[in-house]
Amino acid sequence: MSQRLDIIAETGSTNSDLLARLGKGEALEEGYWLIANRQTAGRGRQGRSWLDAPGNFMGSTLVRLREGDPPVPSLSFVAALAVYAAASGRVARPGSLVLKWPNDVLLSGAKFCGILLERQGPFAVIGIGVNLAAAPRIAGRETLALAAIGAPTDRNLFAADLAHSMADELARWREYGAGPLLARWEAAAHRPGTRLSVHCATGEKVSGTYMGLATDGALRLALDDGTTQVIHAGDVMLERD
Repeated sequence: MSQRLDIIAETGSTNSDLLARLGKGEALEEGYWLIANRQTAGRGRQGRSWLDAPGNFMGSTLVRLREGDPPVPSLSFVAALAVYAAASGRVARPGSLVLKWPNDVLLSGAKFCGILLERQGPFAVIGIGVNLAAAPRIAGRETLALAAIGAPTDRNLFAADLAHSMADELARWREYGAGPLLARWEAAAHRPGTRLSVHCATGEKVSGTYMGLATDGALRLALDDGTTQVIHAGDVMLERD
């Protein structure tokens, strides 16, 4: 798979740009990345805005979906593992990086990146924002950047490493399927038994302990009443002691 990194000075949203270009029939290869020095209308999950900062990574790539590929939603786990791999070599303690469902990468327990997966015909567009130089403030969320822990933050070098790790993860996704992918994700996530609170897509808020993932990637949560709830969409927070 070819890897082409296009860097532009400013745009509204790299995801929106790629979706628009694909919608116009532009021939873009899998492995193409559009990276912006600045985003003025970056988007996160569930319609939220994603705030940029100079020196951070803000970019999008695309996957040409093929017959026989694993389920498209599992690409969010692919992207999270790619960010995890690219960042691991930059931190003194790899254990300071932890994955959190559905597609967060935490650095020392704080939000470190954002991932947005969107569909355009036979393509999946994956937007990724990573706090390299600075961590924008997000209401109700603790955030952290690599620079705050003294880690290397060169955006272009990180972009090259991320493109490489994304290509590796996509190859594993296609060759081995979603099962091994989810197992690898679980190995890099917070431990079973971790207390979580979840704002479900239905508006309900539940709390319980993390029991790993279902076979389709859904979150399994042991509730305090002894029942188990399987959650397919929602915002998850680690509960602090």
